[in-house]
Amino acid sequence: MDKVTELKNKGNEALKQNNFAEAIAAYTEAISLDPQNHVLYSNRSAAYASASQFNLALTDAEKTVEINPSWPKGYSRKGAALTGLGRFKEGHDAYEEGLKYDPSNAALLQGKQENKMAHIQSLMKDGNMDFEELLNQAQKHQSYQQQQAPPSQPEPKAPPKPAEPMYEDLSEEDKKKFDAKKAKEAGNAAYKKKDFENALLNYNKALEFDPTDITFHNNIAAVYFEQKEFEKCIKQCEKAIEIGRENRADFKLIAKAFSRIGNETKQLEQAKVFYEKAMSEHRTPEVKTLLSEVEKKIKEEEMKAYIDPSKAEEEKEKGNELFKKGDYSGAVKHYSEAIKRNPDDPKLYSNRAACYTKLAAFDLGLKDCDTCNKLDSTFIKGYIRKGKILQGMQQPSKASAAYQKALEIDCNNAEAIEGYRQCSMAYQSNPKEVLQNAMADPEIQQILKDPAMRMILDQMQNDPNALRDHLKNPEISGKITKLIEAGIISIH
Repeated sequence: MDKVTELKNKGNEALKQNNFAEAIAAYTEAISLDPQNHVLYSNRSAAYASASQFNLALTDAEKTVEINPSWPKGYSRKGAALTGLGRFKEGHDAYEEGLKYDPSNAALLQGKQENKMAHIQSLMKDGNMDFEELLNQAQKHQSYQQQQAPPSQPEPKAPPKPAEPMYEDLSEEDKKKFDAKKAKEAGNAAYKKKDFENALLNYNKALEFDPTDITFHNNIAAVYFEQKEFEKCIKQCEKAIEIGRENRADFKLIAKAFSRIGNETKQLEQAKVFYEKAMSEHRTPEVKTLLSEVEKKIKEEEMKAYIDPSKAEEEKEKGNELFKKGDYSGAVKHYSEAIKRNPDDPKLYSNRAACYTKLAAFDLGLKDCDTCNKLDSTFIKGYIRKGKILQGMQQPSKASAAYQKALEIDCNNAEAIEGYRQCSMAYQSNPKEVLQNAMADPEIQQILKDPAMRMILDQMQNDPNALRDHLKNPEISGKITKLIEAGIISIH
């Protein structure tokens, strides 16, 4: 598998897990390797849209269409981004353009419909728009082709609707449904006023008239929820599901009952089961979010339950033994297990970083060093390990900064002194090579390309006192620190 495919798959997996930032990063890296791959721009557009970054989603969608104008999915991405931005007419046009290439494309047809509904919903949210104006707007945008021309002749009057049948003329079954509907409406009115006793009374009355309607059971469950009668709420939802199944109720109503049980169930595993059942009946973004949150909590609880410092110590000792024998891969496994058992012990990350250094897995080692230093900023070994890794990566300026941190903790530490001395010699013996290595760092390149930073660096060169003012800004201070660590600039 080539690197581009590997990154694309990584992005796809992250997108499935709703980890949009990771997905975007993976697609971006893949695009840097294959900038004419329209699928990568399409996927990143989807990730941006999922993260509600619709302007960026639109930019990628337009790039997708530019590279492959006959690919329907590009227009689907463009339509989705424009809809997210509230540019409904343009979104509709994008879907229409895509349908020219594939008239039966399900994604385009669905997107076009969602665009239409989103526009109508946006009109409904406009508090200043009365109903008549809303109706006019909805009709005006129904086709999105052009404004309807005023009719040349007056529209013929619609024939009068037939009169509603009198209550006395209804069949016994229809009378019961009519009475049930009236009782439900009375219950809804009481519920809105938070008069839950009367709401419950009327919903139960509606059930007496029509015991097969799942809606009444769901309404009763809602009242129990407001009254904090959670056990009753769950039982009522279970009854609703049973009645719904028996009477072939709308799957959305059954899903609502499952979802409410999930909301009230305090046991995470049980809540997860009911949310999954709700999703199997009818997928909604709200339930999907609730399911993701429960799964996250379950994982956190499992991690907490797994913590055991004594077992972590046992695993650390096993790792130490293998490290002494030169079995660094084996040692990594034991240190990793120790970290799971005691994730707040900085020594474990330091030990694993030492293994990664031996295995030349420098990026992983650096990550462990940073975690170690974050957990305990006075743990000197974390900075020394970091310095050694950066030396191995031919970044003496950054390594020197790590050793300086170590010397701030213990100015007599022999390892830190020797590391700092080696870095200084490396820079003095070949400063051009050090600068070349630093300039190859994408982060350094980005800082130096920033017009604002270039202006700040010019000010610092002409007025050394300007540095003091700029360091008050945390963002600028961070960038200047990186340039110092890389050896690009020096402060005397």
